[in-house]
Amino acid sequence: MLREFWERHPRAEVPLRAWYAEASNAGWKTPADVKAAHRNASFLANNRIVFNIKGNDFRLVVAVRYTQDLMFIRFIGTHAEYNRIDASKI
Repeated sequence: MLREFWERHPRAEVPLRAWYAEASNAGWKTPADVKAAHRNASFLANNRIVFNIKGNDFRLVVAVRYTQDLMFIRFIGTHAEYNRIDASKI
């Protein structure tokens, strides 16, 4: 999903690769762990986290299961595309 997105939006490739590398190795166990690494992360209902990518040009929404150390990408898009979704329900 990330690769498909950065193929359409090449400016997103480097920051998305960086986010993926960090998230893959982070071992975040609580929202506080995420917040310590990403001050601008937003926490929504249904264990959703919104990450600002490339200075808020893009938004990444993940569903997280802290106890299983898993994140599921639910959405990646431009700021305008993000404004058209309900991130807590996707």
